[in-house]
Amino acid sequence: MLLAAATIWRLATEATPLLNLHRTLPAYVRLPGSAPVLAWPSEGQAAVEVEGVGSFGSTGGSNPVPIASVAKVMTAYLTLREYPLPAGEQGFVVTITPGDVAEEAQRLALGESTLSVKAGERITERQALQALLLPSANNIAALLAVHDAGGLTAFVARMNSTARKLGMVSTMYTDPSGFNDETVSTAVDQLKLALAAMSIPAFATIVDEPSAELPGVGRVANFNGLVGSGGYVGVKTGSDRAAGGCLVFAKQVTIGGRRLKVLGVVLGQREGSLIEAALSSAQRLGDSAAASLRVETALPAGTRVLSAISSDGRRTTAVTVDALRKLGWGGLTLPVRVVVRPAMTRLRAGKSMAAVTVRGESTGVTSAVATRSVSGPSLGWRLRHLL
Repeated sequence: MLLAAATIWRLATEATPLLNLHRTLPAYVRLPGSAPVLAWPSEGQAAVEVEGVGSFGSTGGSNPVPIASVAKVMTAYLTLREYPLPAGEQGFVVTITPGDVAEEAQRLALGESTLSVKAGERITERQALQALLLPSANNIAALLAVHDAGGLTAFVARMNSTARKLGMVSTMYTDPSGFNDETVSTAVDQLKLALAAMSIPAFATIVDEPSAELPGVGRVANFNGLVGSGGYVGVKTGSDRAAGGCLVFAKQVTIGGRRLKVLGVVLGQREGSLIEAALSSAQRLGDSAAASLRVETALPAGTRVLSAISSDGRRTTAVTVDALRKLGWGGLTLPVRVVVRPAMTRLRAGKSMAAVTVRGESTGVTSAVATRSVSGPSLGWRLRHLL
């Protein structure tokens, strides 16, 4: 009697072994279809990606090259990081000094792009950023640098330290306007900055303005002639003899009911008028990238995710319940995460074993369920594993 009771107690209390699980789903999946053929420029450098989706890559190598007024993107970015500009507000106010007037005259004599200023004139932060980013005024770049850091040297140091924090390893700023040919970068680096800058609402709003009303000069046009057509919403031009034509661009698209941005950079464009060469190259590249976007099934329903084996050799598998569709392009690789339910000792057919997520511009989750039941250990197994 005592022996029977002890046996029953041991059978009831011995820890039930867990199912042995093995992931069968790869860590990455590729969207179906051939990789897109983009309209890459035939000269200079270029890089393009879709915000929140992935990168199309780059062309033209990775050697740092002059970027001209594209450097002003960093000047604006640092200004707005230090002095955030809420919607509808004007921000800080700078009063123009006689020294500012003299500096503007000197820069104008050197052929730099400037904003005409008068002593005693007051310019708000928003107006200064409009002058910096639309007609690309070099004297306003210097004005913002002094206001922000107290001097050009200190501000340039901030530009470079921020570039390192953003992973811009091939970038060197030597001035806040880009007029100096020793201010160099790459298309890939400037794309990293564009992503950061466009995440600031005030920056995105200003670079999407075809023109602006500025004190003392009236209405000025945005040098970026793409803005206002074809979904283009920014970002910044740059041009001179050393840099050629340059443009950081952003194109807003709607695919499958989802709004997102194509962001890109072209540097060193020289076929014809420099700015027009940059605008044309950027438009071809941006349009071809946007045209390649579509929603595809990344993970079909019924995809095998896990295998499970019980302690006595019985098996089942887990498959996805629903298909996961993602926005992208043919050949785009997306990571897959599988979160397994803990401490499973038995399963019923149709029971969820894991949650499956394919990362991308949005988070889609489906369950992986058992295709057949697996009960707990048999009596024979328990008898063989008495304590």
